[in-house]
Amino acid sequence: MCGRYTLTVTLEELMVRYMIGETMVPFHRPKYNVAPSQLVLTILNDGNSNRLGELKWGLIPPWADNPKIGFQMLNARSETAAGKPAFRAPLRRKRCLIPADGFYEWKTTAQGKQPMRIVLKSRALFSMAGLYETWLSPEGTKINSCTILTTTPNELVAPIHDRMPVILRPEDEQLWLNRVVTDVTAIAPLLQPYPANELEAYPVSAAVGNVRNDEPALIEPYWTDEQLELW
Repeated sequence: MCGRYTLTVTLEELMVRYMIGETMVPFHRPKYNVAPSQLVLTILNDGNSNRLGELKWGLIPPWADNPKIGFQMLNARSETAAGKPAFRAPLRRKRCLIPADGFYEWKTTAQGKQPMRIVLKSRALFSMAGLYETWLSPEGTKINSCTILTTTPNELVAPIHDRMPVILRPEDEQLWLNRVVTDVTAIAPLLQPYPANELEAYPVSAAVGNVRNDEPALIEPYWTDEQLELW
């Protein structure tokens, strides 16, 4: 599962990275502890250009009776998404990118659960593969929401957690966003674990476990004496 991540760059950096000309997003500040049910920045393609917008993290299918189902749809397993009612249609027609520069997972140790931050060794932005949907309540309330696709872990993440987000290579992002491509076999090769030798993991403070905490100190390496002996 991917349940927390970071996006610590500016809005201008995002727009340059994803070739966004204009955006309706009024403001973005660096986020050090992005959590489920929050509005998260995502990249869509309207058929002509990339667009930057906000979606609620936790996909709500159009047929849902209650939007609270989104809490059960934070992630979609890439291996089975094509066969799931909630994810089948968006996998074909409603794919998005969810930008990040790190994600958190909790490693089981003798001392308890240790939060780890996983980043590219280059510390560059990366794109997690996402799906999105629009839900309309009987009263006319509209909620645009998303989920993050996960896959089996690579050699770096496996000792930490049994799943990891699908991270797309920059050269594959436009294929993922291409709304003309509706054959899931064409995008299936993209849903692979990201190479372990291009990632790095390090321990961070347990403070990241509280969603109310959202400050730069959360992404700083946090080594206790015991951890220094273990790692």
